[in-house]
Amino acid sequence: MEFFEKLTSLAAKVRLQAAAIQTEEATKNAFVMPFISTVLGYDVFDPTEVTPEFVCDVGTKKGEKIDYAIMKDGEVQVLIECKKIGEPLHINHASQLFRYFHVTSARISILTNGQVYKFFTDLDAPNKMDEKPFLELDLLNIDEYSVPELIKLTKSAFDVDSIISAAGELKYVSQIKKLIAAQFTKPDDDFVKVFASRVYDGALTQKVRDQFYELTRKALAQYLNDQINDRLKSAMSGAVKSDLAFVGTTPEAANESPERPEADDKVMTTLEELEGYHIVRAVVRAVVDAKRIVQRDTQSYFGILLDDNNRKPICRLHFNRSQKYIGIFDEEKNETRHPISSLDEIYNFSDALKKTAGFYE
Repeated sequence: MEFFEKLTSLAAKVRLQAAAIQTEEATKNAFVMPFISTVLGYDVFDPTEVTPEFVCDVGTKKGEKIDYAIMKDGEVQVLIECKKIGEPLHINHASQLFRYFHVTSARISILTNGQVYKFFTDLDAPNKMDEKPFLELDLLNIDEYSVPELIKLTKSAFDVDSIISAAGELKYVSQIKKLIAAQFTKPDDDFVKVFASRVYDGALTQKVRDQFYELTRKALAQYLNDQINDRLKSAMSGAVKSDLAFVGTTPEAANESPERPEADDKVMTTLEELEGYHIVRAVVRAVVDAKRIVQRDTQSYFGILLDDNNRKPICRLHFNRSQKYIGIFDEEKNETRHPISSLDEIYNFSDALKKTAGFYE
């Protein structure tokens, strides 16, 4: 959890500051160096751990530099090439990584713009960097499955053999997921043919294939919606049961979280809730010590408190429903829910959040 908190804290910083970053150098200072130091745990000011502007002459290319090299025992382990935030990360941006990967001892290389990180190795041919990454990280859309693999790259847990052994599976699973996602929006002919041949007994003429293209696309969309609705119904059912427990209680009693250990296993904290928490934490730390800002999840809402005290609520995130809300408290601890459509909109309530935290000082 500590690693994930560092990751989401950096994500909150990217959301808040990305628009102000205009150059590659500013991107490195604001986002990439904190990723290397805070998230991965390397000392960016120790050249035996992190070498900036790493030089390794390759053939006729003399004096060419790679942005960062992460070292261990005097050997290059990871190469990092940076672009300005917002720039797309195409493989043709990685020409230096390709050259340096071949002549150094590095087995991992990273291409990043400070928000998106693409991780490469040499699965296809020894000592030759693959053209496709085995892992991608988008700080504004963190895939929970990538977190355990990222931990393997940290200084305290660095295990290149484990990373490489898992890279093949990660690479192909990632590509399969992208193909599946593409089929949901625009199924190709072979995909449509698989389903049409199993439910239609006649000849698969062009007219029939055209008909089944629309039917397959519609069925995929409905299936996905059904899965989402089932999860929402389950979440809402838990929320309603939790809310009923407060009926007939006083406002003061309702403000206290009852002891209900039997329900702990029903509380599911989502990545979105944790990212929302870190946004609130990044905002409120301007007026109180960040260590005093804690989160407490329940079946009906995700609470953010000062001093881990239910009598000091900062806000509540109501994300267990199709329409998301942020609950803001006034001086009398009355909650007003405001609809939001994205996590970025939490920043619109920065003044209110800081004001609420100030009530308890």
